[in-house]
Amino acid sequence: QVQLVESGGGLVETGGSLRLSCTASVSGTVFHVNVMRWYRQGVGRQRELVAEISSGAQKYADSVKGRFTISRDIAKNTAWLQMNSLSPEDTAVYYCNADITTGWGRTAAVDDYWGQGTQVTVSS
Repeated sequence: QVQLVESGGGLVETGGSLRLSCTASVSGTVFHVNVMRWYRQGVGRQRELVAEISSGAQKYADSVKGRFTISRDIAKNTAWLQMNSLSPEDTAVYYCNADITTGWGRTAAVDDYWGQGTQVTVSS
């Protein structure tokens, strides 16, 4: 019923850029995407929150501030992560995450959903 699909990962050289995209699709009920986030998990590393965006406010991990930019189009249920000045330490699987309210009235519910991830590899 709820699906998050990421795209845009790939192989880039140090200093290069990539733009990731995440689109939420929900069938069978009304829904609203409240918050969208990007996480990443490198080999042998913990999954970490990279960036978050609600209606407009943006938050970033210290490690990506000044290099990454998160944005969204509410009408398209889509979020992007523009990644610039990439370095090998940015190599990871990047996951889209979203808080989504489904249903309506007293039966409405909010849940956390995850995409399958997209691989970003930065070569040196």
